[in-house]
This record gives sequence, structure tokens and C-alpha cells, in this order.
Amino acid sequence: MLNVLAATQDIAVDGWALTMLSRRNVGWASTCNSVGQTAGYFLGNVLFLALESADFCNKYLRSEPKETGLVTLASFLYFWGIVFFTTTTLVWIFKHESDDPDADSEQSIIDTYKQLIRVIQLPAVISYAVIILTAKVGFSAADSLTGLKLIESGMQKQTLALFAIPMIPIQIVLPLIISKFTAGPKPMNVFLRAMPFRLMLGLLYAFIVWLSSQVQETKGNFPTYFYALILCSYAIHQVALYSMFVSQMAFHAKISDPAIGGTYMTLLNTLANLGGNWPATVALWLVEGLTWKSCHGGPGQCASTAETEACTSAGGNCQTEIDGYYIESFLCVVIGIFWFLWRQKRVRQLDRLPLDAWKCS
Repeated sequence: MLNVLAATQDIAVDGWALTMLSRRNVGWASTCNSVGQTAGYFLGNVLFLALESADFCNKYLRSEPKETGLVTLASFLYFWGIVFFTTTTLVWIFKHESDDPDADSEQSIIDTYKQLIRVIQLPAVISYAVIILTAKVGFSAADSLTGLKLIESGMQKQTLALFAIPMIPIQIVLPLIISKFTAGPKPMNVFLRAMPFRLMLGLLYAFIVWLSSQVQETKGNFPTYFYALILCSYAIHQVALYSMFVSQMAFHAKISDPAIGGTYMTLLNTLANLGGNWPATVALWLVEGLTWKSCHGGPGQCASTAETEACTSAGGNCQTEIDGYYIESFLCVVIGIFWFLWRQKRVRQLDRLPLDAWKCS
């Protein structure tokens, strides 16, 4: 039920942005989107992890140590549930909208879905769907596995989450800067320019993961320069990520048909989210299969659960010879480079299409 209500509001807000802003300024909707998501991520992830951690609270916020953090998941959700309900109610009471001349007020839900089916059948939409469903394959290993590998190397989750705090000013200011370029007629230019930098970060992240096992002083403690390296690479990653995100959202706002604006834009955003989620899922699934382990002090290999148990029961232990993360990182970057060379021309063509090519009405 929570997801249904959140999705409903998401569609309404997308449509609201398209009708509230003029066609000339509709690209700024992506700025509002990215700044809002940044604030939400910080409050719901970084802030919660810090306040829920007993170690963090005892070290930085308390004079007397306790076994629990300042907040629990239940109290955190309860508080923000009240805030969410209050702000939504205030918007409902005080914000009044004028009729949109481009929208069909007589259109029923069934008619909207019929029109959405016609949208999906548009050649431009089909071509763009293929692009956004495959564009993030090159980043999947770096984005989904690097944090897990650093934690596996000994870095604490709270420490890793704290790296997001210095990024907040960048994440808020960056969309405002990028919007000067994405609010124009060709927002996807920024997307293409940022992509090579983000691909190369996949190799840098692989190097950082390898370096973590070499420079770790004691369990969970690393030298200052290593933290600085992570922070700098993360900052570059955020610049590339937000450049691609804001430009993509601006493009969605530009091409969405105002007749079904919220539904159209949410369809594109859903495809974009799916294009990020399925490569990450596949990357997580493949990494174990690409990892080569051998049994030291016992018979056989450790290619399966049964072989691992046999090795352990014989007094041996499984040791990783080649971590699948490094293989996957390299393969993803190679795939990303080929994708970029293959699809960049088509992306530019879609960016230049007239708005009528995206309309079904």
C-alpha cells in the first residue's frame, strides 16, 4: 500500500511539474527532482544510519555511552510519516491549479492506458527505451559492488555512509549548474559527455578495492590518504552521475506529451530506473560465479557450496584466487565503451527530434 500511494504521488508530481513550468523552462523540473532526491537520500540513509548507530552516537553525540542509537527504525518512520502527511495535506489545501489547455479533462483511466500503449509503440520511444535499458550496464559493477567489497575488506558501514556527507553541497549545487546546459534544446549532450568519465571510474574503483587490502593498518582502520582517495573518487563519481541524471530527467520533461504528462514522464522514469536496477541485480548474481577459489589444506576446489563444505570438513579453507569483482569491473567497462561508440550517434539523433515525434495525440 505504501508503494502504491508513493507511486501515485510520484506520477502526480511529475505531471504537476510539466503543467506548472512553461515548455521553455520545463528542464528545470529535473533540478527540483535531483535536489529533492539528494535531500531525501541524506535524511533517509546517511542521517538515519548515523543516528541509529550506537557507536556513532556514543562517539560524537553523547557524553555517556549507551547500547542503542538515538533513533530506531520505527521511530524514524513514524516521525517522517507525520511530516509526509502534514506537508502533503498543506499542499492539497493551499495550492490551487488552473486548467491545463493541453490536457484532456474527459479522459478516463482506461483511455489513459490506451494512449500509453500508443506511446510505447512510437518508434522514438522504442529506440529510447532500448538506450536507457542498456546504458547503465557499464556502471553496474562499480555502482553495486564497490561498497560491498570495501565493507568486505574491513571498512565499517557507518564510515562508508559518512562519505556521503561532504557530497551534499556538491549534490545540491551541481544540478543548478548543470541545468544551465540541460534546460536548452539538447539536454542529452551532457549525458554523453559525462558517460566516459563515469566508465573510467569503474577501473579506479577496482583499484581502490584492491588497495584497501594492501594498506589496511588494523581491522577497520585505513590511512588518511586512503580515505582522501575514496572521497575524491566519490566526488568525481557524483559529478558524472548527477550530470547524467539531471540531463536524462530534463530530456524526459522536454519530450513528455502534456496531454498525459505525469503518466508519460513516469513511464520514462520507470524505464530509466529499470535500466539501472537490472544490471545491478545481474552484477550481484554473477560476481560469485566469476570468483575463483581453491581449497588450501584440503581436497578439490571451492566452486560450489558442496565443494566448500567438503573442503572445510577436511580441515582446509577456501581462499580466493581471483575475485570476480575485478573481472566484472573490467568487462563492464569494456561493454560500456562499446555501448558508447555504438549508441551515441542515435542518442544525438533522438535529442534533435521534433516534439511531435514523441506525441501520440
